Amino acid sequence: MEKMMTISYEVGDKLYMNITNKCPCNCTFCIRNNANGVYGSDSLWLEHDPDIDEIKAEIDKRELSKYSEIVFCGYGEPTCRLNALLESAQYLKSKEKCPPLRLNTNGLSDLLNERSTAQEIGEIFDIVSVSLNAGTKEEYMRVTRPKFSNAFEAMQKFASECNKTSAEVMMSVVDVIPEAEIEAAKKLCEAINVNLRIRKYES
Repeated sequence: MEKMMTISYEVGDKLYMNITNKCPCNCTFCIRNNANGVYGSDSLWLEHDPDIDEIKAEIDKRELSKYSEIVFCGYGEPTCRLNALLESAQYLKSKEKCPPLRLNTNGLSDLLNERSTAQEIGEIFDIVSVSLNAGTKEEYMRVTRPKFSNAFEAMQKFASECNKTSAEVMMSVVDVIPEAEIEAAKKLCEAINVNLRIRKYES
């Protein structure tokens, strides 16, 4: 495992922020199982979790106006470092010509931080995308393998609470899961009034 300090990386006209490698899940399909990076990036395995000064310095290197979106999504779950996540997002928002901010998350922030977090996340992020992964609890637990037994319920509650803020909220599944799971995911999202995004699986 090659470790570097790739705190940010570009994919097309988007800038991605990689602030931790920690994650409470061990998904069967996770790209971390067979690659050190994505989309031609350098290794996303971090030497250490960057502190807020390192993250701000990385942001300062970038010309923000050239990006259509800034996405917090790396080789870990960003809400594992909630304080750094929020402070980084606030710092970005203070910059001129900052594009919309998106958080890609597994939706387990409340369990990770042992409190309700949707309000403060939804206040600063323009888009919150929650990885649903499956439409039923049995399949979710099988493929996501979270360390929390109540992860499926907590993830839905987090998405629903985020949806009460100004953020645009969506849940996502990949197009390789069985059709029955996709249909179950659609019904789940309808029940909590959140949009579903069916995305192409990138191996």
